[in-house]
Amino acid sequence: QVQLVESGGGLVQHGGSLRLSCRSSGSIFSDDEMRWYRQAPGKQRELVAAIGSDGSTNYEEAVKGRFTISRDNAESTVYLQMNSLKPEDTGVYVCNERVYYWSDYGSRRLKNYWGQGTQVNVSS
Repeated sequence: QVQLVESGGGLVQHGGSLRLSCRSSGSIFSDDEMRWYRQAPGKQRELVAAIGSDGSTNYEEAVKGRFTISRDNAESTVYLQMNSLKPEDTGVYVCNERVYYWSDYGSRRLKNYWGQGTQVNVSS
């Protein structure tokens, strides 16, 4: 079973930095796309950043130029470096691993795995 454990959240002042980590176990990590989502109070969960198995990246418009997603396949870990933090970045950051597999009927299926989340609070 795939398990994801996040760490690195905390309280930081406006303009500060944090680095989130998410360690995966139980999967072929290097094959999988990894994502970071943010769950802010009263809002829907939103995609913040994603990194493919080939290292390609995508970011939410609001974090471009401030956040960097990266991965270390040897450590089965994905990171989110967050700089120039703003109060609107506050929320629970959740790691997601997208695992594709072949069903018994020969179709390609997707299963999502989620971490427990790590809280980020940015004070104004």
